[in-house]
Amino acid sequence: MPAWICAYVRFVEGLNRRLGKITMYLLYVIMAIMLYSSITKIAHIPALWTLEMAQFTLVAYYMLGAPWTLQGDTNVRMDLFYTRFSRKGQAWWDAFTVFALMFYLGIMVYSAFDSTVYAFEYGERNPSAWRPYMWPIKTIITAGFFLMFLQATVLLIRDIATIRGEEI
Repeated sequence: MPAWICAYVRFVEGLNRRLGKITMYLLYVIMAIMLYSSITKIAHIPALWTLEMAQFTLVAYYMLGAPWTLQGDTNVRMDLFYTRFSRKGQAWWDAFTVFALMFYLGIMVYSAFDSTVYAFEYGERNPSAWRPYMWPIKTIITAGFFLMFLQATVLLIRDIATIRGEEI
């Protein structure tokens, strides 16, 4: 593989790995928010923001951690025949299926970006008592889908390299 492709693979995987390692600590943020919520309810002064903030943090955790999960091949898959294939056969199957993933992620990036632009332009707020702006979480969702798309391209490159008998 050309050097620029190897550099692209290293950059995307390094970015997703670092971001994933930082993102995993958002679980502690969620726990702190929920603990605060419990304490304020016991004190009979419930905070309006805690439930939505915990939900938004969970969305950030999921969306920013997903590219690292995709990179580590730790996502759930059903393989009835996959394990019986040779390494090249698996790479052919993965290369075929990654196109479906890239198509899906391309549509999701486009839609999420469009929704994020709308949230910025119109100052969209969540219809709740707290009424938080939606653009921060929509920006995170768009970034998460974009990073997953980049990771899918890296998976395709790695599959092509395996089919060609090369390693990256």
